[in-house]
Amino acid sequence: MASPLASPSRHHSIFLMIMRRLRAPLILLVVIISSSVLGLTLIPGPEIDGQARYLSFFHAFYFISYTATTIGFGEIPYSFSDQQRLWVMFCIYLSVIGWAYTIGTVFALLADRNLQQAIAMLRFSRAVRRLADPFYLVCGYGETGRLICQALDQRGFRMVVIEVDETRAGEVDLYSYTADVPTLTADAGNPDTLQSAGLTHPNCIGVIALADSDAANLAISISARLLAPRLPVLARAATRETAANMASFGTAHIINPFERFSHSLGLALHAPAAWHLLTWLTGLPGSAIKRHRTPPHGHWILCGHGRFGRLMLDAMDMESIPVTIIDHHPQSNIDHLWIQGDATGPAALEAAGINDAAGLVACTNSDIDNLSIAVTARMLNKNTFIIIRQNHYSNRALFTAFESDITVIPSEIIAHECLAILSTPLLAPFLEVIRQRDEEWCNWLLQRMTRRMGWTVPEIWSARINFTQAPALYRRLMRGETIALDQILHSHANRYEYLACEALYLSRDNDDALTIPAAATPIHPGDELLLAGHPGARAAFELNIGNEHALNYILTGDELRGSWLWEKFGRH
Repeated sequence: MASPLASPSRHHSIFLMIMRRLRAPLILLVVIISSSVLGLTLIPGPEIDGQARYLSFFHAFYFISYTATTIGFGEIPYSFSDQQRLWVMFCIYLSVIGWAYTIGTVFALLADRNLQQAIAMLRFSRAVRRLADPFYLVCGYGETGRLICQALDQRGFRMVVIEVDETRAGEVDLYSYTADVPTLTADAGNPDTLQSAGLTHPNCIGVIALADSDAANLAISISARLLAPRLPVLARAATRETAANMASFGTAHIINPFERFSHSLGLALHAPAAWHLLTWLTGLPGSAIKRHRTPPHGHWILCGHGRFGRLMLDAMDMESIPVTIIDHHPQSNIDHLWIQGDATGPAALEAAGINDAAGLVACTNSDIDNLSIAVTARMLNKNTFIIIRQNHYSNRALFTAFESDITVIPSEIIAHECLAILSTPLLAPFLEVIRQRDEEWCNWLLQRMTRRMGWTVPEIWSARINFTQAPALYRRLMRGETIALDQILHSHANRYEYLACEALYLSRDNDDALTIPAAATPIHPGDELLLAGHPGARAAFELNIGNEHALNYILTGDELRGSWLWEKFGRH
């Protein structure tokens, strides 16, 4: 389906808009030039051989034409008479007025916001139409959108950005992305805008709704579901009601950062090893993860009972943890001890029992208040486990300097979740398996993975055993060979060494799935593997399953004879 902004009618509308604005000055110029030319042809010139000479239309038009840009190069084809010179003087001043009016109108037209928006949309839709690579449509370029765009760019994906705020949209050009990022300042909730941004483009591979309002994200989800049902949609939702509405329209992935963290906290309270494992697997690849102190059981203090505070209270109630709430507006319908006051001061914290508190959550919507609460609590009880909410990513330097036990950054939670889903869809079912496994199994897997790879977040990737992604392995399997998982995890540089990666999950077309598949598990055509390892291990693994020479060496120890170039350099 063609975008309305990309159609020829849009080009014509911009042209007609310009012509309508310039209609009056153009008519004035035509009248001035016509009158000037006509006057020169009618006024008699000097007498030559006793006969008055008149200018032809061609000479009169030629003289008026170069007079429009300069005083003139001379009187042609002969010297003018006094009457002609008087008329020319009148025409010069008249044309100056006409050109000044026309040029002023042109400048006013160029500064017109409607025309600028129309031209920007035309350029934007043209840039989107020319995209030949797969791209994601990112709706909203706030803190979360910027983190996701940077991560997608590092993974080699293209992006198209829609942002309603002009200042934020302008920030796209400030970051050095690998390729140009088409950006449009508009409301992403408008279906026409989404179509212009490539929602129905054949190379669009996903929609990420990160607008500031739930209403806009809901509108984006509905438009994507109706106009491009094949596309996966990742949408941010601030409330459970919006999430339920999105789910009713079949939105693939709905992310509420506060609800995600409340579930994570609940998991940390009753299954610390599973929590550490999830934190390690879903971090940004290459970043170092410090093993957090496990949230302790005991009396907790909740500072702020807003949207985030209520979710945190629900998570603690599920674990039967006693909680004291400090808030300016206490509620009588909640069976918890309330302290009405300001938690930034020591009086309210001491009244809530900070001296004996096992943990504290600073979860107001003000970063300064949250930091003040945390600093005061740490001064009163240095052993208290502190969870602090960071509302704005730009304040990361302040929160890093404080060194809380856990810092809740909504933009990072959403970014991590989106990247995990987009880059490796097989990761989502594996994480769900971890949440359902017992603590002993999670601790075993955590120790196994971190002992081999350390606490640096590994690169997570998936590989499907088909002709496109694994041609060498696929051809051997289709010939009836039996190849075990352990065999393709060896190094093609030394077949007696293993690659620095682990197979986490194996999914098959018959809906069969294996978690941490055994080394002897036979590989079948069509299998999809989820792997985690060092960055260099991914390239080595892809060479193993894609290159016939490398695969034959790790399976048999023999090097295949190939081209003269392969034989010349293969020995080295």
